[in-house]
Amino acid sequence: MSRAVVIGAGLGGVMAAAALSPAVDEVIVLDRDELPDGPEHRKGLPQGRHAHLLMPGGLDAMEELIPKTAVRDHLLAAGAREISLSSGMVALSPEGWFHRWRHDSHHMITCSRALLDWAVRTAVLDSTGNVEIRTAGALGLTGDARRVRGVRVGSTADPEELDADLVVDASGRGSRVLTWLTTLGITGIEETRVDTGLVNATRVYRTPPGAEEFPLTMVQANPYVSRPGRSAVVVPIEGNRWMVSLGGSRGGEPPADPEGFLRYALDLPHPIVGRLISGAEPLTDVFVSHSTSNSRRHLEKARTWPDGLVVLGDALATLNPAYGQGMAVAALGAQMLGRHLAEAELGTPGLSRKVQRAVATVVETAWSIAVSQDSMYPGVRGGRRTALDRVADRYTRRLTKAATGSYGAASALWDVTGLRAGPARLLRPGTLLSALAGPALPPLSEPPLTARERELLDALDTTSGDGAASSTPV
Repeated sequence: MSRAVVIGAGLGGVMAAAALSPAVDEVIVLDRDELPDGPEHRKGLPQGRHAHLLMPGGLDAMEELIPKTAVRDHLLAAGAREISLSSGMVALSPEGWFHRWRHDSHHMITCSRALLDWAVRTAVLDSTGNVEIRTAGALGLTGDARRVRGVRVGSTADPEELDADLVVDASGRGSRVLTWLTTLGITGIEETRVDTGLVNATRVYRTPPGAEEFPLTMVQANPYVSRPGRSAVVVPIEGNRWMVSLGGSRGGEPPADPEGFLRYALDLPHPIVGRLISGAEPLTDVFVSHSTSNSRRHLEKARTWPDGLVVLGDALATLNPAYGQGMAVAALGAQMLGRHLAEAELGTPGLSRKVQRAVATVVETAWSIAVSQDSMYPGVRGGRRTALDRVADRYTRRLTKAATGSYGAASALWDVTGLRAGPARLLRPGTLLSALAGPALPPLSEPPLTARERELLDALDTTSGDGAASSTPV
């Protein structure tokens, strides 16, 4: 009987289990945490309490990997929200406000990370008959440099060897895969780390009456001004709530106290987020996280790679959560695994290395987007900018400027940042022409709100221009 073992029951691990299910008789998913029975936070996710966006490319991958469940409908039924980037978002970019369009396109899913993990996990378990989740920690790999043959689990005093035809490490940012590979005799793997010192601070509010359909609202950080990047986003989530996340790179970190949280939002290049939350009812205190650096293990470049091992998700590369691409990258990596397993026998020599290299191409687009911007912030650690980077920056800025008032340019940007297309999408003739032509509509001096939305904003604004509104949680 064939068996696969997945290390980690987060989103990446569960999606890997979905990819493996059709190819093996048994899939065992290991996780140190006792998983909750409902949409509840767990300690193994340091970013779990902050805003998460499931980009279109990630949702597409999930739909393919869980064909017996309409994942979009399943998430919406669980309470998630669907947001159109073209019409349902108000965003201030470094190049100005984006216009909103009548096109209802480029949909992403918003909800708490707890809800997303629980909903996707139940979808996978309900649609497969051979996936089991066990509460157990992985101690290491068994086998040698030529082939991984299983996982050691349990306690160091009394370990158990769990044999497997394929092991997938999806254990996240804290993966010990490099140590494990060293014990097998595989060394010299390159690592790249780019750390802006970003701090995330998040608070949840009750959605004010009448604001249930208020657009997702975002003030993006600006990497081009030689100052710390500062940002804010108001994300509608399940339970008629707003999740509000502030982000600041080294030297511009958001505070953890309620009054400072509000003041920070009001002091951004536009105070819209602060004005919105000043009159909203807070439901939590402020949660702060520092686990935000970009880190990549270049496993695809290893001189030798063992059969029977694949590394996915944050165990392979962690991305600055400000760009909202980590979950989509994990799902796309699992999709790549599933497609290769559909084309080759599980024990085919060299299959694992082929998958590992393919997954690296999935990581590359998101990695480039995150690192190209993060490397410009003051005090960044790691990351070296080249002449090619500077040329790419000039084109990206020109395209973003065009996208503020050109649907064609905006659509190209959203295809790439939403991970539905690679960077080549930005070099198509139509996109190049849009970038050269610039925005078709005049620049906006204020956020593109409807009359009703502006009335709501004015009604919620209790700051009186001083940011001193009450912020006591209930």
